[in-house]
Amino acid sequence: MTSLQNRQLNPLPPITWEKLPDDFELPDQPVENNLQPLLASALRESLELAGLILESMLIASNFGLCATVGDNTIVKAPDWVYVPSVHSLATGEVRRSYTPHLEGDIPSIVMEFVSETEGGEYSINPLVAGKYEQQLGDENNRYWLEEINLFLGVWSGKKAEMTASWLRWWDHSGNLLLWGSELLEQERQRANQAELKLEQEQILRQKLLRLGRQNLSISAKIL
Repeated sequence: MTSLQNRQLNPLPPITWEKLPDDFELPDQPVENNLQPLLASALRESLELAGLILESMLIASNFGLCATVGDNTIVKAPDWVYVPSVHSLATGEVRRSYTPHLEGDIPSIVMEFVSETEGGEYSINPLVAGKYEQQLGDENNRYWLEEINLFLGVWSGKKAEMTASWLRWWDHSGNLLLWGSELLEQERQRANQAELKLEQEQILRQKLLRLGRQNLSISAKIL
């Protein structure tokens, strides 16, 4: 019997997009390590500070994505998910899960943070033509994600008192999207530079005043 005949005898179950029952118990799986929640939070933080998050978007971590396969309700909770546009909720309503098509767009970016290797490698699988395909990095080992118009790559450094390999965003010009702590440090350095410049201007002004007095004194003696 050929593989085609096998598929005809055992057709794949239909996939439908139905609302999750209110009494459905969502899986509660622990994260693999303490870096995962920090990675997810840091990815969202820099997008928000750059003004790139719209009210119509859905960005979440360990959040249930739902589908009905045959008669079974399937829920998967990726480490990080980005949906460009979702239907708005009524005032006071909380979104406890998300069913693509029924509630809005299909997720454009889905990430699973594989336990960090010694080399700090991550697998990036964006949505391409309706399928999630592994993408190769550029010369900087960054991945252009057209859905969000940003590069995603690995940055080694310290955040939240943890030195690790962090997933981070870069814009089309190669500028790193900063975290809040980095923006504060950047502002502190600007303030210090402005204060230093003011001090130098005051010193120069005092020198010019002294020089002016000396010149007046010399002129008075000559007269």
